[in-house]
Amino acid sequence: MSFSLKQIRYFIAAAETGQVSQAAVELNVSQSAVTSAIQQLEANLDLQLFLRNPSGVTLTPQGARFMLQARNVMAAVEEAMRVPRTAHETITGCVRVGVTYTVSGYFLPRQHARFQRNFPHVAIEMFEAPRVEIEQALLDGALDIAVILISNLGADNRLHSEPLIRSRRRLWTPPDHPLLKRQEISIADVSGYPFIMLSVDEAHQTAARYWARTPYEPNVIFTTSSVEAVRSMVAAGMGITILSDMVYRPWSLEGQRIETRLLVDEIPTMDVGLAWVRGQTFSDATSAFHDFLALASSSGGMSVA
Repeated sequence: MSFSLKQIRYFIAAAETGQVSQAAVELNVSQSAVTSAIQQLEANLDLQLFLRNPSGVTLTPQGARFMLQARNVMAAVEEAMRVPRTAHETITGCVRVGVTYTVSGYFLPRQHARFQRNFPHVAIEMFEAPRVEIEQALLDGALDIAVILISNLGADNRLHSEPLIRSRRRLWTPPDHPLLKRQEISIADVSGYPFIMLSVDEAHQTAARYWARTPYEPNVIFTTSSVEAVRSMVAAGMGITILSDMVYRPWSLEGQRIETRLLVDEIPTMDVGLAWVRGQTFSDATSAFHDFLALASSSGGMSVA
């Protein structure tokens, strides 16, 4: 089995955009080049990585698993090229990191494990709390840095933020939903069906803001703080929802399929990023943590937009 970094990069781009044509635009290559690279990768792995449909491509279960490894590969390559490993061994200390629910459940564990392998003498202490509490803890000096949804960040100009990933929000439906037959789907279309609303990490407040820009309202039949509950209810056909790619998985816990589609309306992304007190002087350990996440992001290893 063999594959090239180019094939992995083209695969990630297609998975992130959901369209081979859009991936080609972002990579500044031809659509046929992306298609060929993905076909070669599938042949080399002897796996079907994508399901093809009229609106684009979606990952198969095997593709979703490979996506995690592909991101690790690209991030590791960038790190190997830019940062001498010997420099990692000399950094010691502790970093107190604030995280919100979505970050701790769907973003940071993989990055935490990779950071610890690279910086074995740096201890990471993580504290999960709502965004408002984390912001106050940063200002009080109880935390060194935070990894939160900066798209929800308050207006306090004492805090500085830096984006890591922008995760697109898409419509989630069961595989037999009538909306999947449409070439284009809008907020107006979504408003006509039962809607499952997620409330954790201010998701319902974000939804309220982009729905408010339209003359429509979601037909909310249930509100929950559990992403897994939303996943199971959508897969079972109880309703549909709009959530980010970062928390998307193609299967519910019960093994039922969930489909996604982009909406024609402008839906804001869910942005994960770093936050800290403006003008703060980082310790070597905190600098290492900041630089590690920023580097992995810039390499494309963590982008799910």
